[in-house]
Amino acid sequence: MKNKQIFLRMVLLHWCLLWLLFPLSSRTQKLPTRDEELFQMQIRDKAFFHDSSVIPDGAEISSYLFRDTPKRYFFVVEEDNTPLSVTVTPCDAPLEWKLSLQELPEDTSGEGSGDLEPLEQQKQQIINEEGTELFSYKGNDVEYFISSSSPSGLYQLDLLSTEKDTHLKVYATTTPESDQPYPELPYDPRVDVTSLGRTTVTLAWKPSPTASLLKQPIQYCVVINKEHNFKSLCAVEAKLSADDAFMMAPKPGLDFSPFDFAHFGFPSDNSGKERSFQAKPSPKLGRHVYSRPKVDIQKICIGNKNIFTVSDLKPDTQYYFDVFVVNVNSNMSTAYVGTFARTKEEAKQKTVELKDGKVTDVFVKRKGAKFLRFAPVSSHQKVTFFIHSCLDAVQIQVRRDGKLLLSQNVEGIQQFQLRGKPKAKYLIRLKGNKKGASMLKILATTRPTKQSFPSLPEDTRIKAFDKLRTCSSATVAWLGTQERNKFCIYKKEVDDNYNEDQKRREQNQCLGPDIRKKSEKVLCKYFHSQNLQKAVTTETIKGLQPGKSYLLDVYVIGHGGHSVKYQSKVVKTRKFC
Repeated sequence: MKNKQIFLRMVLLHWCLLWLLFPLSSRTQKLPTRDEELFQMQIRDKAFFHDSSVIPDGAEISSYLFRDTPKRYFFVVEEDNTPLSVTVTPCDAPLEWKLSLQELPEDTSGEGSGDLEPLEQQKQQIINEEGTELFSYKGNDVEYFISSSSPSGLYQLDLLSTEKDTHLKVYATTTPESDQPYPELPYDPRVDVTSLGRTTVTLAWKPSPTASLLKQPIQYCVVINKEHNFKSLCAVEAKLSADDAFMMAPKPGLDFSPFDFAHFGFPSDNSGKERSFQAKPSPKLGRHVYSRPKVDIQKICIGNKNIFTVSDLKPDTQYYFDVFVVNVNSNMSTAYVGTFARTKEEAKQKTVELKDGKVTDVFVKRKGAKFLRFAPVSSHQKVTFFIHSCLDAVQIQVRRDGKLLLSQNVEGIQQFQLRGKPKAKYLIRLKGNKKGASMLKILATTRPTKQSFPSLPEDTRIKAFDKLRTCSSATVAWLGTQERNKFCIYKKEVDDNYNEDQKRREQNQCLGPDIRKKSEKVLCKYFHSQNLQKAVTTETIKGLQPGKSYLLDVYVIGHGGHSVKYQSKVVKTRKFC
């Protein structure tokens, strides 16, 4: 009897889903499941997904969102205790998305006969019920939901873009362990700059385990532009499409296939092709093309090589470099941690001039050196140098009129105040380390009260009070200064074996709180004290889970908008209270 009820409920689920999703269909269609032999044929049959809101099991779909117009997709899990993984990739705008479970209608027969409610009544029940929310996210990161054991039912994915019309990709599977469509990153996922010239930059990165261990075919795609790093290849393709031929997006209500996004900016086959920075968009016959500003972006797919030299760059120009590893079988990709570098100047000038109170970005190649010069235009009593090392440590030496005043290694954020001298000139030498290239921000000023960086205490550690830990909260403190600054604290759940070495490998330390997820933000507040002995503030972070480890970050934001992160702190809540 129980098996009969389950069978009848599954039949009802299929009929109700077809009734919800394909009211205009003129022929009978079957739902895509991994248990059916016709799965591959269904994927190839574009007519099946034409104007469909069903996500096929084990296939990535492309979609389009209109601003402030929500969209809903459905995914079927037919059996209880089934693994489930859903991945959403924003392309060119942040997204808000939510995954919910719409369970099957229960048997309401008092005798337990297995008879179900009338079909029309249960159709209405599925429409009216919102379902149980399982996961939600807001941002532009590639985010995913994964569960090792999910109940059967109708899963609905709601998506919204509040900034602009945008593209996105969705992937769902009930066999995440065996599928592995996204290539894996190596233990050190950074892209290194190994050689820097006036018109060339050589990049190198660790190979993907997908090729070396899993023996799956992969290729690497290198992306170069002058604006920022990209988080996904989807975002790159959306940006490239704006340069080729920007088509008007379809109006809501019109039929279009999520697999036919070449019409809305996704190239059908551009692997291995190079794009010139001076390339002009080529209009297609029969389609009205709308002009857009040219996009200085280049994408080059280079096969399975993990060393590549970018050529034909402009001298004394900052470029951003991203590497994506693409699974040739699934055509899905994963992003390495990108980098940036400024090409050498055309002239043979070896010294960079620092301007008073202005932040300068500096790149130092591995084992290399960079010279900077600071010549204050007026008399001064003191000179303050602010150094923010983004990745690995660098060595700094400061000479005043040839006399050595300072020689020290810098890691993270540090400031140095030196005695001034009328008409003095300062020569700064930055030396990279043996591990890899270094990136940093430097500011020199004779007016420290008007500098762009926020003032910092000598100790930038975050202190956690062990005795005040509970199962759901942690109390921390940090030092401030006499200057009134804005402090923002963020939390992120991490594994128990998480350490700061992982943090440095995965993230550029110069990145500010604007790249953090909104869900990680705890609070922001202003704080200062004229008495430095009392310039300390405490905060209790609540809403934590018992026995979990959390990475806490405090950002101080100066008047010029530049932010500096205090030293990260890992705290662990009590498991039993």
